[in-house]
Amino acid sequence: MRRAQKAEHIGHQLDDLYPETPIPLAHSDPYTLLVAVMLSAQTTDKKVNEVTPRLFEAAGSPEEMAALQVDEIHDIIHEIGLAPTKARNLRRMAEQILEDGGGVRPDWDFLESLAGVGHKTAGVVMAQSFGVPAFPVDTHIHRLAARWGLSDGRNVAKTEHDLKAVFPKGTWVRRHLQIIYFGRERCPALRHDLRVCPICSWAATKKRIREEMGA
Repeated sequence: MRRAQKAEHIGHQLDDLYPETPIPLAHSDPYTLLVAVMLSAQTTDKKVNEVTPRLFEAAGSPEEMAALQVDEIHDIIHEIGLAPTKARNLRRMAEQILEDGGGVRPDWDFLESLAGVGHKTAGVVMAQSFGVPAFPVDTHIHRLAARWGLSDGRNVAKTEHDLKAVFPKGTWVRRHLQIIYFGRERCPALRHDLRVCPICSWAATKKRIREEMGA
């Protein structure tokens, strides 16, 4: 089965399983989504959502974040992975936004120039806050794209390129979240029986199933 045909079948299954794709990070605007996504690196969304209410109460805008000291930000987010680095990045990011005029705007170069903001984080904000077609690739998507034979990318940039090539542009935003949900709920990295998985069972090659299951 060709990649495009396989992607079409996978897309139909994902639409059936996840007709609605709410953003798992609590936020109220592009700025708070940007902060939440920055905090989510190497941290669960659940933990981020436990920390952000207090953070947004203290710094719900770039102006308020920039007014805090790094130590104050760290005290609020200390339970988050890589908290010291993220605290520094959050304050500098807020300063950069203010230097630019004060708002988070839908511009790739602008977003990726902010401290602590990489291509994936920028992609989430562009897609979810501004409706710009993007396909941010996280570890779940990178892993499942390989399992399903949709990409042979050794890095997320190649995986993103391959997925954009096989999924219609109009589906990118929801596919990104659908694959994340599927990976978390139905297709974990470890101790997963690919033979009974609703997608891996037919999308993964026999060789891939043998390799992952040690058969």
